Amino acid sequence: MKLYGIPNCTTVKRARAWLAERHIAVPFHDFRKDGASAALLGRWSREIGWDALLNRKGTTWRQLPEEVRAGITDEAAAIALMVAKPSVIRRPILEMGDAIHVGFDPARYETLFTANTR
Repeated sequence: MKLYGIPNCTTVKRARAWLAERHIAVPFHDFRKDGASAALLGRWSREIGWDALLNRKGTTWRQLPEEVRAGITDEAAAIALMVAKPSVIRRPILEMGDAIHVGFDPARYETLFTANTR
C-alpha cells in the first residue's frame, strides 16, 4: 500500500490527516521529490485510463500554453506531460494491492480501510 501525491496539496493533506487520525501507516511518495515514472503512470493508465489521472482543473494545467494542452490527446502525450510536470497528476492516489484509488473521499476511505481490515 502506498499514497502518492504532493505534500502541500490540500486534498493530499486531508487524506494524510485522515489516515494519521486512524493510526493507519501508509508510505508516502512525493511526486515533486521522487517523481513519477512513465512505467508507473502507464500501469495506472491501463487500470483507470490516462484521462482519469490528468488533473485538468489544477493551476499547473491552466498555466500550460494552449498548444501544449491541445496536444494532450492520447496516453503517450499525457504520460510524457505527467512525467515532466508531476503536479498535473490528479491526487492523491492510493495504491492498495492491484487497485488504485484517485482522489480523497472520507466515506470511500472508510469503506476501503474497513474492508481491508476484515
